[in-house]
Amino acid sequence: MPGKLKAKIVAGRHLPVMDRASDLTDAFVEVKFGNTTFKTDVCHKSLNPQWNSEWFKFEVDDEDLQDEPLQVTVLDHDTYSANDAIGKVYIDIDPLLCSEAASVISGWFPIYDTIHGIRGEINVLVKVELFNDLNRFRQSSCGVKFFCTTSIPRCYRAVMVHGFVEELVVNEDPEYQWIDRIRTPRASNEARQRLISLMSGELQRKIGLKVLEMGGNAVVGYLQCFDLEGESGLVVRAIGTACTLDKLSSGSAPNTNTHIALPTTSSSPPPFSPSKPCSRQSSSSDTDLSLTPKTGKNTWPRPLTHSHPSPSPHCGEFPFFTLTSFPPGFLVHVGGVVSARSVKLLDRIHNPALGNTRSYKLLDWNSVTADEPETRDAWWEEIRQEIKSHAKALGCHAVVGYSESTSICEEVCILSASGTAAILNPRYMREGSNCLFEEPSPPSCGFCHIPYDELNMPFPAQLTYCYLCRRQKVPDVLFTTIDLPPEAAVTGKGCLIQARLCRLKKKAQGEVNATAISNLLPFMEYELHTQLMNKLKLRSMNSLFGLHIQISVGENMLLGLASATGVYLTALPAPGGIQIAGKTPGELSNEHHILTIQKRINDTIAKNKELYQINPPELTEEVVGSPIPEPRQRSRLFRSHSESSDEVSELDLSHGKKDAFVLEIDDTDAVEDIHSLLTDAPTPTGFYSCNTEIMPGINNWTSGVQMFTSVRVFRLSNANLTNQGLNKIFTDLCENLLKSFYFKLRSMIPCCLCQLNFTVAVPEEELIQVTVTAVAMTFDKDQTQEKTADKPPTKGLSGGSETEEQLQFPLELCADSSSANSASVDYGSFADRCSTWLELLRLKAHTMRRGSVKTSRRTHARIHSHTPPCISVTVVKMTPLSFLPGTRIIKYLGIINMFFIRETTSLREEGGVSGFLHTFIAEVFSMVRAHVAALGGNAVVSYSMKECMLMENPNKNQAQCLINVSGDAVICVRETDQEPTPSTTNIGHTSASATDEAT
Repeated sequence: MPGKLKAKIVAGRHLPVMDRASDLTDAFVEVKFGNTTFKTDVCHKSLNPQWNSEWFKFEVDDEDLQDEPLQVTVLDHDTYSANDAIGKVYIDIDPLLCSEAASVISGWFPIYDTIHGIRGEINVLVKVELFNDLNRFRQSSCGVKFFCTTSIPRCYRAVMVHGFVEELVVNEDPEYQWIDRIRTPRASNEARQRLISLMSGELQRKIGLKVLEMGGNAVVGYLQCFDLEGESGLVVRAIGTACTLDKLSSGSAPNTNTHIALPTTSSSPPPFSPSKPCSRQSSSSDTDLSLTPKTGKNTWPRPLTHSHPSPSPHCGEFPFFTLTSFPPGFLVHVGGVVSARSVKLLDRIHNPALGNTRSYKLLDWNSVTADEPETRDAWWEEIRQEIKSHAKALGCHAVVGYSESTSICEEVCILSASGTAAILNPRYMREGSNCLFEEPSPPSCGFCHIPYDELNMPFPAQLTYCYLCRRQKVPDVLFTTIDLPPEAAVTGKGCLIQARLCRLKKKAQGEVNATAISNLLPFMEYELHTQLMNKLKLRSMNSLFGLHIQISVGENMLLGLASATGVYLTALPAPGGIQIAGKTPGELSNEHHILTIQKRINDTIAKNKELYQINPPELTEEVVGSPIPEPRQRSRLFRSHSESSDEVSELDLSHGKKDAFVLEIDDTDAVEDIHSLLTDAPTPTGFYSCNTEIMPGINNWTSGVQMFTSVRVFRLSNANLTNQGLNKIFTDLCENLLKSFYFKLRSMIPCCLCQLNFTVAVPEEELIQVTVTAVAMTFDKDQTQEKTADKPPTKGLSGGSETEEQLQFPLELCADSSSANSASVDYGSFADRCSTWLELLRLKAHTMRRGSVKTSRRTHARIHSHTPPCISVTVVKMTPLSFLPGTRIIKYLGIINMFFIRETTSLREEGGVSGFLHTFIAEVFSMVRAHVAALGGNAVVSYSMKECMLMENPNKNQAQCLINVSGDAVICVRETDQEPTPSTTNIGHTSASATDEAT
């Protein structure tokens, strides 16, 4: 169905010098959509050209409007040689295709080049005229809204939640279609960026079609991922939750009534029906892990059966939900975490036109065989079937907080999926029901009650009666991947709990490598759960929320990182102490050291109770149970078969308190575990941290927020490292990152680090990379602001200027332990030294050219005594939360989903890895802000950096980085305002505008 796209090129500014003779540029612009290209006139000898072009008109189908981005290319005109490229802008048209969308995209966009970064700005106007689509066989899904937030959007009401939607598209990666000696970095990177943009648009359109078939109008919890499989190809995947949403009228409160409709098979046919098993699969390398972390019991791997997959979950009776937050009463019972992993061997995408040779030019993107999407879809279908079976074993009929991820190294790919088995309210599950129920307020303990049969449990566990209602049984510990339900009763405050693990493996190829990884996975996952359990009990807590476990594979090692927020649920029993038992090896083989360790553990538990204010009510009834009823299971995994049964019987595990959790010490690994348990650095006074949106136990938030992103890369220098040595390096890496955050944010005390998202990777053989995004939020301690009255003011939504003291603060650096190691690179230190004062200098220079300076009173008097009134500089706030404290979201403008590549051949000249990474991330912030402001927005919520892949070659002075970011563009107003805040003028969208948030 036809539509009309109009684009106008207005002007450019701050362009680079392309003509050395005149120190100027002869710039013109190419505007391309699909196969149609228009050009502006050449503006000779100017770094700030004024084109004021006519409206370029493209008549296209709305299907193309969803798939294709508008490409704006700025070039320098040369008379006698090829025109030189300055940079490009990709503009996503999809936000203009909804009925509630903005009518125009208008603003200054950074001109981006994959080699030189941002090279000035260009002012573009874009409009879309779209006719009504009455074609019942249409291929477009215009009008379907997408949201990255994993909760119902703030200014909408959920009429119905239909279920799970998923899709993937596969293609060949342009990076691997060049012969190295003729590859040009710019051409390869731009081809890759353009292809990923096309695949992303196609994927979103196909997801939207499935939502329309189910009767919905929105996708909530939209998660899109890129799998860079090297020569095997490029896969773009997406999952989400299909919903029917109604826009709330201005000023009305959100309605929590939600109806869940489970589509039948006839209403939504499966997207793929593979009739043959996937290629190159080996039962020895395909493993699934089913863990029920409530008890630490592990179901050991078994070969997958490659049978004909059943229809996708969204087509059947078993719903998957990517949501992590729900309206009260939605969750009836929570069973616990269910997870599955599978190791796959990747095969190169076959192109019949090429045979087995490489092409000297880029391939046709439509040449991929039709079997490839079906193959990968079958892989994920196997994983989802495993998740479904585990949830059913827990007596549950749904999975919430569901997510999928991959880790790829060479030809091996680890597929991971996890979620929380749950039972949903049947009153919400009436298909087609549009009436609203007056739901009574849900009990604060109902979701904790076990959903499975006590007499036929799938694993050994100790149950007690609920400590609130005393009617139903509850487990002694609960692990989930969702946020804490709003109705939950909590004692004290929560905290971030992390388990970290490294395991060496031998270098291998093909099935041998896949088998080695498969053999390591179950032990790694079990160790991570054991660490989580130990650290949870050390903090006197009994539940984990927001659990996220990552397994990253490299050539010679596997990294495991588990993050969650520990909470004391009042309905669950109090955790017992930790009891040390057994004999320690070597120099620790005396009872004195055992008693010393035991005393340290007991003292730490007592301090944590006071720190997190955990004072549960005393009960006369004896608490029974241990989270792991077989405490010797772990040590049996590592015990030699030659050990006699007499040695095992020496341990008396019944001594001491019955509710104590026994840690058996009988090998070096056990000593290492206890050592790592006690060496975690305590959180400084005034700081709290969690990986969920809101810290349990804190409600009095202020409007002071600060988002930050940090990347740390560690190069291993010792070739003879052991597992213990690797564990210490990895643990120190994560701990030092947290310590640096606490130091840099000390002026915000009391403060909480929320939505802490750690991502680990092994980009090269000797590199470990940790990426962190989070937001620091201030709160009023004891409901007063006495302790924060003398703090420097934080920058609010309107973007007021910072004081001189704040600008000087980042120049004061603490020398942490990692700074002495030259192999450790933390680009955060570079940001602190440079970003803020560079921002100040650029802002002053920018405003001086316009005759005004916006500074603090002290600086104002110093610079000029009669400065004209200040002008507003655009500030688009960015946060990983689904909201901004002290504000109200009045409109969602669409999702921001951007993929960037940056490459350099002058790494040392750009400040090394630190300077290169910081500059790139600052440029990404700038481009995200520019696109949001062009839509008329003033904030990005649910922001996340899904990919940050660094490839470095120090010997050749080269590096390449790939970054994928996403979020929801919104318009926010203060709680007391009705109109958008006055910080939405399009002034100053340069790379410097983003540096205040890259630390």
